[in-house]
Amino acid sequence: MAVYSHSKLAMFEQCRYKYKLKYVDKVPQPIRGTIEAHLGSCVHDALEWIYQKVLTGEEPRLDALIEKYFATWEKNYDDGLLVVKRDRNVKDYFNQGIRFLTDYYTKHKPFKDGTIATEKRISMKISPEHSIVGFIDRLVYNGETGEYEIHDYKTANALPPREKFETDRQLALYSIAIKNEYANRPVLLVWHYLNFNMKISSRRTDAELQNLIDEILELISKIENATEFPHEKSVLCDWCEYKPYCKAWGNVLPEEFQKKV
Repeated sequence: MAVYSHSKLAMFEQCRYKYKLKYVDKVPQPIRGTIEAHLGSCVHDALEWIYQKVLTGEEPRLDALIEKYFATWEKNYDDGLLVVKRDRNVKDYFNQGIRFLTDYYTKHKPFKDGTIATEKRISMKISPEHSIVGFIDRLVYNGETGEYEIHDYKTANALPPREKFETDRQLALYSIAIKNEYANRPVLLVWHYLNFNMKISSRRTDAELQNLIDEILELISKIENATEFPHEKSVLCDWCEYKPYCKAWGNVLPEEFQKKV
């Protein structure tokens, strides 16, 4: 059984060379990660903490939330994290996370919205030979509407156009798994864009979800039949953990890994 995730599929579309290094040749990435990814991870961890408290009957406090965020930041921070934007420093990103969490806490307290799980793992077969795995940031059952809600947190600085949400693949894929698990009940897709303190939602029809599966299987076929893995230069390259190994930027893969490629 071949296992895929949204991020794995997206990487092949973004840059086949990066996909090959990571998933085919399994070359360790030379850059541990980016400061944006660290920020996102710490904020997600803190928001998960809120709802874990609620699920056990406790009332999370704002000061305890900030303490949790600070502890996670300190524990997982590494001086080797990549900071691309020269007009910002590590403290700027740390403070941005505090703002995200403070705004979210103030807006959503007391968090009684029907949350039933956080970081819920999903796994589903989309063909006899292929399955999709992933994690839902937060799953909600809305007793008023009878819908399940898939909530996803975003720490990006830019807000995508509306059509991006209507065609988003990740949460739509997760909704198929939730429909399978909960007797085909309706599912609402919800994105929290924390930098804008904004919530955006969308729905998919069964026909749209079936089309999505067909598209994913077509993409997987391209991946499994690919024989060439060209690099793809884009604005995302500055944040790529494999850029020091990319020939598109005049870099060379270390000799110890060249035999794999």
